[in-house]
Amino acid sequence: MPHHQRHILAFNDSTEVLSVLKELLEEEGYRVTTHARLISDLAEIRELAPDLMILDYMWADEDAGWAALQLLRLDPEIGKVPLILCTGAKREVTEIASHLTAMGVQVVLKRFDIDTLLEAVAAALPPLSAAT
Repeated sequence: MPHHQRHILAFNDSTEVLSVLKELLEEEGYRVTTHARLISDLAEIRELAPDLMILDYMWADEDAGWAALQLLRLDPEIGKVPLILCTGAKREVTEIASHLTAMGVQVVLKRFDIDTLLEAVAAALPPLSAAT
């Protein structure tokens, strides 16, 4: 089934990871926007209107991933957008697993299997009939 107009916004400080995500997800028919920096301007994210966000947890500033995650989840509009943490920070996400579950955040650990990531994306997105 094609994923027409399903828009995924990916944040990662590694341009290599962003390139892989973009290529992989576009091959599956998704529209992908990538950012190698965290967007602190929520209006910019609202304008992009993603159907799903993929966020790395580890950034140069150790707390940046957690701060960005909280900022995104606390916003009344953006907080409704499904979010996947795609990270190699296994220890860190294990420590906050209950918080992530409460926020409705899925975790895909790097070095991820392609099928695992695609399954997480498909599971996180609402059915096309429910998408607006």
